[in-house]
Amino acid sequence: MMEHPENNEAYKGLVVNAGVEQPSSVNPYRRPKPKKQLLSVADFVEGIVKGNVTVLSQAVTLVESVKPEHQIVAQEVIEKCLPYSGNSVRVGISGVPGAGKSTSIDVFGLHVLEKYAGKLAVLAIDPSSERSKGSILGDKTRMEKLSVHPKSFIRPSPSAGSLGGVARKTRETIILCEAAGFDKIFVETVGVGQSETAVHSMVDFFLLIQLAGTGDELQGIKRGIMEMADGIVINKADGDNLDRAKLAATQFRNALHLFPAPESGWTPQVLTYSGFYNLGVEEIWTMIYDYIAFVKENGYFEHRRNEQSKYWMYESINERLRDSFYHNPAIEAMLADKEQQVLQGKLTSFVAAKTLLDTYFEGLKGGQTEGF
Repeated sequence: MMEHPENNEAYKGLVVNAGVEQPSSVNPYRRPKPKKQLLSVADFVEGIVKGNVTVLSQAVTLVESVKPEHQIVAQEVIEKCLPYSGNSVRVGISGVPGAGKSTSIDVFGLHVLEKYAGKLAVLAIDPSSERSKGSILGDKTRMEKLSVHPKSFIRPSPSAGSLGGVARKTRETIILCEAAGFDKIFVETVGVGQSETAVHSMVDFFLLIQLAGTGDELQGIKRGIMEMADGIVINKADGDNLDRAKLAATQFRNALHLFPAPESGWTPQVLTYSGFYNLGVEEIWTMIYDYIAFVKENGYFEHRRNEQSKYWMYESINERLRDSFYHNPAIEAMLADKEQQVLQGKLTSFVAAKTLLDTYFEGLKGGQTEGF
């Protein structure tokens, strides 16, 4: 215990002043910042239609959010933006990793904005790690000139979870971008097979970027992707790679003859170019605009967009059913247990799935549809 000699009788005449009170560690004059209010649906729509990129970005974030309250607002915004959408040229760009997609988009974007004016939105689907579920979202760094262009909007999205889910969100983002006055939209995807199908179902022209001189040229002739492509372009056709690129182009042209003619009546073309040296870019865009004019004339453009809408109706049904199943309280209670039984070999995966589904359908009959 501490001694206090000042309290001693001998020091009675001593005056001891009280100590100074410690000042608060928080600034008393600091005003708390007002909390950022979420914009109303009307504010979102007004901002988007006026072409406000900040509001557009916030709306896209809502679309990508998994929170139910955000989804409700997002769907309302999309619904109100629908009348302003549909008036753009949508181009899907795919290719193997390292084919130079991002660099090409940089060059393509600048060319298109310079030659055809208007505004350009680039939606890049970035693959997420299966382990960490993270995504670098680094495509923008390779679009150095385009990312600072005042008429461009670049938005990378992670493909976390199902590709179908990402694709649906990308499709909804396209609607928002069109409402904001973007009349050219690029959708970039990594060339791993599954994502192409989803991107193909939301674009007017599907451009496949290939490389020459990387071993077996026939590797590129994958039936599924080749059949989807409306145009194939071979990148890095410069320097001593030029002859190899021309040879690869000839091989691709020959391979395309083996495929049945596309429904659109258009013969897919094979071109060579160099994204790095900006060679042959004009020819690619002449081809794309020729295609758009061709399919608009023969009615396939409208037919294809209607088919895409039908496809997305079914995709939305599938996704809603899946959500309803996994968010059903009875299923949530049983799922972990069934999973353990399958892992321990006590149940086969099919029996476990059947039990869960039977429980779900019984619940629907009994009126337990909280998850729906």
